[in-house]
Amino acid sequence: MATVIIPALLRQFTGGAERVMASGRNLRQVIESLERSFPGISRHLLDDGELKGSLVVSIDGEVETAGIQAKVGENSEIYFLPAIGGGVV
Repeated sequence: MATVIIPALLRQFTGGAERVMASGRNLRQVIESLERSFPGISRHLLDDGELKGSLVVSIDGEVETAGIQAKVGENSEIYFLPAIGGGVV
């Protein structure tokens, strides 16, 4: 099972847990696993079936660009992070 690091704003859905375990071979399946364990969390991760634009996902230290189809290994570590926006100066 993959280890998922939950951002502070979503820990209310995990009973305060910062790290939880979830199963899946891709990010979609991991989010479905999270939803089964922590009902309501997926609406804060997905928008119309895709990863919310306000989030960035890191899998095993690499920022993921494949969206919810991103591959997840059995021992992967997944971070959901708020996206950081920048401006033009």
